[in-house]
Amino acid sequence: MNKQALINQIRAKKSYLCVGLDTDISKLPACILGEEDPVFAFNKAIIDATLPYCVSYKINTAFYESQGLAGWASLEKTVNYIPDTHFKIADAKRGDIGNTATQYAIAFLKNLPFDAITIAPYMGEDSVKPFLQFEDKWGIVLGLTSNPGAADFELKELHGGERLYEKVIRTVAGWGSTENLMFVVGATRSDEFINLRKISPDHFFLVPGVGAQGGSLAEISQKAMNKDVGLLVNVSRDIIFASSGTDFAEMAEARARAYASEMAAYL
Repeated sequence: MNKQALINQIRAKKSYLCVGLDTDISKLPACILGEEDPVFAFNKAIIDATLPYCVSYKINTAFYESQGLAGWASLEKTVNYIPDTHFKIADAKRGDIGNTATQYAIAFLKNLPFDAITIAPYMGEDSVKPFLQFEDKWGIVLGLTSNPGAADFELKELHGGERLYEKVIRTVAGWGSTENLMFVVGATRSDEFINLRKISPDHFFLVPGVGAQGGSLAEISQKAMNKDVGLLVNVSRDIIFASSGTDFAEMAEARARAYASEMAAYL
């Protein structure tokens, strides 16, 4: 999906919601466990319920990889079930050099129908660029994350007062364009969003951490929205695990609808 198509979807739906399919098999409702593939059955129900209210789905591959071949089968069925009207993100956080990065890119952006993949940029340009070689596909580079460990490196000041995350975003922006690069910025870093928009005024931000992690949708929207909206706000647990009962899909729909309604008020 190219940038204009994504913007059009956001404007048409008045939503910049991304639903995170962090499908933890240990948290699945009991009513779904008898299915042949309970993870896919759960995802299918969640997708059917939330499709009208979101523009994107993010599949955190760790929850599938941990289940071996069966998990990969669930992942593949899930991404193939999501319609092409929705932006599909592989939250895989890959980061390796040269021909290895190329193989990861082929796996997720060619052989699987993902529109984007998250990337850890620590190893530099040759660990990111292979993901930017596919038409209408995106690399989503870790910029400023919300975990406590971000203080270990990302928030450290370099010589001259620039912080490491600022250096990363400024540098990585030159490896691609606003048509194929996004940045991950944690929702709990709302105090940094104005500065982030000065550094990167036109890139899309993928913003996890709203909902269960406590990030404020209002603050993000106020401080980080640009002329193209420029945001995909991811909500995972607060939507997909809104209920552990037989009404899990209905409750997920209600939560997604509430987020989309709030987003519409900010547009």
